Amino acid sequence: MSYPRENLAPGEEIVLHRHPHWKCLLGPFLLFLIVTAVAGVLAGMVSGAQLGSTTRLVLLIIIGVVWLIAFAWYFVRPLVSWKTTHFVLTDRRVIFRNGIVTRSGIDIPVRRINTVEFRHGPIDRLLRTGTLIIESASDEPLSFDDIPQVERVHALLYHEVLDSHDDDGRAGDDRMTDDDRLDPRRDEGVGA
Repeated sequence: MSYPRENLAPGEEIVLHRHPHWKCLLGPFLLFLIVTAVAGVLAGMVSGAQLGSTTRLVLLIIIGVVWLIAFAWYFVRPLVSWKTTHFVLTDRRVIFRNGIVTRSGIDIPVRRINTVEFRHGPIDRLLRTGTLIIESASDEPLSFDDIPQVERVHALLYHEVLDSHDDDGRAGDDRMTDDDRLDPRRDEGVGA
């Protein structure tokens, strides 16, 4: 599922679009398999037990309802949540959207990003995933977990940040910024 083009500004181009890494689905899916196995064993025990037909039917219906709830909660919900979570890098901003019923999101203009970091442990390195940390003009760094190929995303985002800052310098504006005042090359006429 691609990110909806109507959510982009005119002329804005998608550089990268990712859903969370599939590892975030492992826990719920394993729990669903365990619940399915337990439901199967219980259904077998109830079917083979010396019970009245009405009692047997009621117990099988209860087991079936519990299994359906587990199917919805541990299989369907995580899958839909995974599919509706978007991490998008455009040439102008970082977009993060998630949620099924209640949607939430954040947009970070690339020009406002100060620092881009990534973090991943040994298992994440094997699975080629990790946490991307973006520090912008906001108070706290924002952390995005389970980003697939986090090192590649980090590099792409870093290049977009550099390109954005380079574009700021080439805007044709003669006003001197604080960065220009601190840049010793400006005094030497380099890059002017």
